Amino acid sequence: MSKNNKLVKNKIKVSTQKYLDIAEVKDDIMVMHDGTLRVVIMVSSINFALKSEDEQNATISAYVSFLNNINFPIQIVVQSREMNIDEYLVRLKQKEKEQTNELLKIQTQEYIQYITELVSIGKIMNKKFFIVVPYNPLTDKHKNFFKSMLDVLKPIEYVKIKEKRFKQNKAELDRRVENVLNGLSSIGLNAIQLDTQSLIELYYNTYNPTTSKNEKMVEIKDIRVAE
Repeated sequence: MSKNNKLVKNKIKVSTQKYLDIAEVKDDIMVMHDGTLRVVIMVSSINFALKSEDEQNATISAYVSFLNNINFPIQIVVQSREMNIDEYLVRLKQKEKEQTNELLKIQTQEYIQYITELVSIGKIMNKKFFIVVPYNPLTDKHKNFFKSMLDVLKPIEYVKIKEKRFKQNKAELDRRVENVLNGLSSIGLNAIQLDTQSLIELYYNTYNPTTSKNEKMVEIKDIRVAE
């Protein structure tokens, strides 16, 4: 690679890092460039339309109670992606080869054909639901002019939270997360906080929707920094 190409590549890398909102992922928490923290909770869905009127009213009442019991903002995110069933079809074809019963083998073939035709007719979308719980250790009224300038000029330096301070902020954020999880449970929803690996995979897939289909991200424990 020529020297000019390396410079161009480095410029692109720096530009990407500069405009990415996330500074780092630490202890299952996202640390943003402005110093705020985020936790992402994955939430299950319920088929509201299939519930009886009494069940629907109970669900709505529980949801209203959930919102009234939190005194901090949350963000509800719905992510819709085209479902990739290639791996599923590969497993089905393998089962077909292993099948010794001729009738079951024919049924497997017909099922594979049915799934393939169904996908070709229209895109099958997979929806995932997330709740983002934030925590801001600094309020706007506490920021003076010089801190605001530091946010603009050196955001990376500004978000280097000391370990003691980070643990204090994490404890406060954990209390918020527990509050949200209990509220979701009262509605009848299953929810789980994403860990560091899951957070990185989520944003890798979000920012690289095409690449992520063909190049799966490795486990964090398998990543090695070149010396």
